[in-house]
Amino acid sequence: MELVLAIVLTVAVLIAGLLARSKKRRRSTGIRRDEPTVAPAPRMRGLGDRIGTMFGRGIDDEFWGGIEEALISADVGVASAVGIVERVRRQGLSDPGEVRSALRRELVAAFAGKDRKLSLEGSPAVVVVVGVNGSGKTTTIAKLASLFEREGRSVLLGAADTFRAAASEQLGEWGSRLGIDVVSGQEGADPASVAFDARSAAAARGRDVVIIDTAGRLHSKRNLMDELGKIVRVLGREGPVSEVLLVLDGTSGQNGIAQTRAFTGAVGVTGVVLTKLDGTARGGIAVAVERELGVAVKLIGVGESLGDLLHFDGEQFVDSLLEGS
Repeated sequence: MELVLAIVLTVAVLIAGLLARSKKRRRSTGIRRDEPTVAPAPRMRGLGDRIGTMFGRGIDDEFWGGIEEALISADVGVASAVGIVERVRRQGLSDPGEVRSALRRELVAAFAGKDRKLSLEGSPAVVVVVGVNGSGKTTTIAKLASLFEREGRSVLLGAADTFRAAASEQLGEWGSRLGIDVVSGQEGADPASVAFDARSAAAARGRDVVIIDTAGRLHSKRNLMDELGKIVRVLGREGPVSEVLLVLDGTSGQNGIAQTRAFTGAVGVTGVVLTKLDGTARGGIAVAVERELGVAVKLIGVGESLGDLLHFDGEQFVDSLLEGS
């Protein structure tokens, strides 16, 4: 009898230990405060390799045409590519190394003069996140919350995507993993009302930042874009909306330009978060967004983990584009 009791107690202790470790893992935020929030972007495929092959030949009309095509293929955009090549060509350079340096300077210049600092004014600061379905918007919100936490700011999330129950559930799951409160509403509820409630809750609970998730919109659907505008207007009645961040898939190519133009017109995008820059994207879309539309890229997503959302650095980004040339 004593042996049986001992075995039962031993098993009970083991089970309790396993449950405790499991609970600890579920509560773990995955946030490390020593992780960097600025780091080099991973190498983008294509541009550096294509330009590198051009440098092995003479500098003639075909050479310049090849550089232009390489920039366009990297999603830099036709207008931007033509302008960049023309400015470099006018310098009359004859050494391939000098051409590469001049090309680098032109690309870096495309990112010059922009304010990339996240505006976090207000109590709480209000950050509205918009973007089309599939861009990585909800995951980016979780990474953004993690970034703020690493920087010492408390966060609350608002699930204003009330058109899809799965969206609210996904954000709730992230909130649970991060240990961050999430304010949500019933499926089909007015998104602007949910956003307003989230802001009020953040203020009442003393949070530094409230991040508002919104429904993924097709940028070509006017009525859906108008709904986003309503969210921003309602939030603005209680104080400033600090940031309206557009999550843009780094592999979207020139479709990303149309998305940026449409969202900026509807809700006044203040900055772009460029996602999926994990080495598969061509990356030049960042140049096109900034040079053609004047919207600053403020953050980049370079992987799947919570620490893979980084503050954008133009020079490091250009070097990653040109690596291999």
